[in-house]
Amino acid sequence: MAFDFKKEYKEFYMPKNKPEIVTVPKANYIAVRGKGNPNEEGGAYQQAISILYAVAYTLKMSYKTDYKIDGFFEYVVPPLEGFWWQDNVDGVDYSNKDTFNWVSVIRLPEFITKHDFDWAVETATKKKKLDCSSAEFLTIDEGLCVQIMHLGPFDDEPATVEIMNAYLEQNGYANDMNDKRLHHEIYLSDARKVAPEKWKTVIRHPIKKK
Repeated sequence: MAFDFKKEYKEFYMPKNKPEIVTVPKANYIAVRGKGNPNEEGGAYQQAISILYAVAYTLKMSYKTDYKIDGFFEYVVPPLEGFWWQDNVDGVDYSNKDTFNWVSVIRLPEFITKHDFDWAVETATKKKKLDCSSAEFLTIDEGLCVQIMHLGPFDDEPATVEIMNAYLEQNGYANDMNDKRLHHEIYLSDARKVAPEKWKTVIRHPIKKK
């Protein structure tokens, strides 16, 4: 059986539909940064997703090539994730998607090194005929966070965030979002195949004790 991050780390990928406090360990990611509306057809966000998956699957299938990764074992490519913010906005203004800044990421297994990553970017660029040079090897240490499973369309997230905020207030915590600690989403549903009311999205916010 291929290693599946969602199953092995359920506490980070499969939270309940009520808020919970977690300490998220440091991990490495494939990342692409950008700006603009994620729904724009053929826009920067959709291009970024193509690059992420091109690099991710090049690494996943590397064992079938001449390139050997030390310590490699077969694994399921983890779900797409995103860190989001808007300049001069506290939280997220879902009504103004054109002003989004984002870092889209896919988690990497621990055995993938920067050298392996660089090989995958170069290989994916050649084989997929897709410029993957905007992909970066990014280490993120989220630390103390609150998270919840949001069920439904992305535009309904504010109500779920309000539940998270109320939980923090009741339990002596406060949001700790800044230019380094950001609104974080993990996408567990394929939006092309699943009805919006059934979309599952982990929402995670950085927090601190009051």
